[in-house]
Amino acid sequence: MRRLAILGLLALLAAGCGKTVPGGGRGVTTPTPETVVGVVPSSGPAGNAAAGKTLYAAQGCGACHTFPPAGSTGKVGPDLLRLPSDAKKANQGTLEQYTKSSIVAPGSYIVPGYPNAMPPTYGQKLSPQQVADLVAFLVKH
Repeated sequence: MRRLAILGLLALLAAGCGKTVPGGGRGVTTPTPETVVGVVPSSGPAGNAAAGKTLYAAQGCGACHTFPPAGSTGKVGPDLLRLPSDAKKANQGTLEQYTKSSIVAPGSYIVPGYPNAMPPTYGQKLSPQQVADLVAFLVKH
């Protein structure tokens, strides 16, 4: 008798685990992402483009990259004026997200025709503020 009561209780619990679907049946409840309406705030500090320009020069970015706003003509890495089109090809989020990823995880997408030459630890030697400053400088132009 005691086993029968326990089985009955388990049956009642199991019966309540599905959600009712049109037609009176039970469905499976699954986690469903909510649609975000509006702008998702970026994580991290706001960047300062002027500080990013100074950091670009101090870190020697111009030795590898062409970027006229910084007066650099390097040829090892991609031309940074093409960041918007490279970001679209990479399909890794917004221009800002792609640019940040290219600094902190440079091997996540390699622009076709260029070597994977940027040190993977480069982003670790910069503070989050410095990364944000570089991103602000690079995407501003």
